[in-house]
Amino acid sequence: MKIVIMGYSGSGKSTLARKLGNYYHVDVLHLDRVHHLPYWKERSLEDEKKIVEQFLDNHTSWIIDGNYFKLSYDRRLAEADLIILLLFNRIYSLYRVFKRYHIYKGKSRPDMTENCYEKMDMEFVKWVLLDGRTYDKRLCYQQIKTQYLNKVIVLKNQKQVKNFETKKCKML
Repeated sequence: MKIVIMGYSGSGKSTLARKLGNYYHVDVLHLDRVHHLPYWKERSLEDEKKIVEQFLDNHTSWIIDGNYFKLSYDRRLAEADLIILLLFNRIYSLYRVFKRYHIYKGKSRPDMTENCYEKMDMEFVKWVLLDGRTYDKRLCYQQIKTQYLNKVIVLKNQKQVKNFETKKCKML
């Protein structure tokens, strides 16, 4: 089983990946964790690519969450048995980001690199509300839905995620 989880910031990609990984006993790769070194420093693109390629090469089953179009994007989508797009509305995504910040303030989330503490600033708020939802990004998600029609599930709110977790995921 190979699952890709993509979507907007704050929609719960990492949380869903972690839950599915535990449920199916499958290794999970959080692309945020690949991208960031401790203290929010970034790795080189070449190092990130190597990590993702090695993960794909060394696992017959996996779950990968995150967008990162420069990190084996085409390969991840082509090899995936299921692609989950979490396309929550911007206000609910922002609510989730604030909630996450209050839970992990001064700590590292389980899906982030150690010592990469949760942060909240206006730049990130702008990303959640505007910059991470460009026309090109929406077009990209539409293209995924069209190209991989038979293996895409779109979830637009928490109720749909819960329904998926309790019903559909047991059928995978």
